[in-house]
Amino acid sequence: MKIPRDLSGAQLVKVLCRDWGYRVVHQEGSHIILQTDAPSHQRLSVPNHNPVRVGTLNSIVRAVSLHNGVERQRLLDTLR
Repeated sequence: MKIPRDLSGAQLVKVLCRDWGYRVVHQEGSHIILQTDAPSHQRLSVPNHNPVRVGTLNSIVRAVSLHNGVERQRLLDTLR
């Protein structure tokens, strides 16, 4: 259940859009804004940094897993 330490923001956005139903709304500076409407409305800000800091990545993973009602480990498995 270890958080990947070499994941870029672009890679994270790609996985969230491909596997978890998010879509890119727009970009503000170096932050990519994602949105989903399933199962309910949620917006995320993902920094387009390489790599994304561990605490930031952990916060994003926690928010996505709580919103989708899945375990963190399942979400982390899709990031690898």
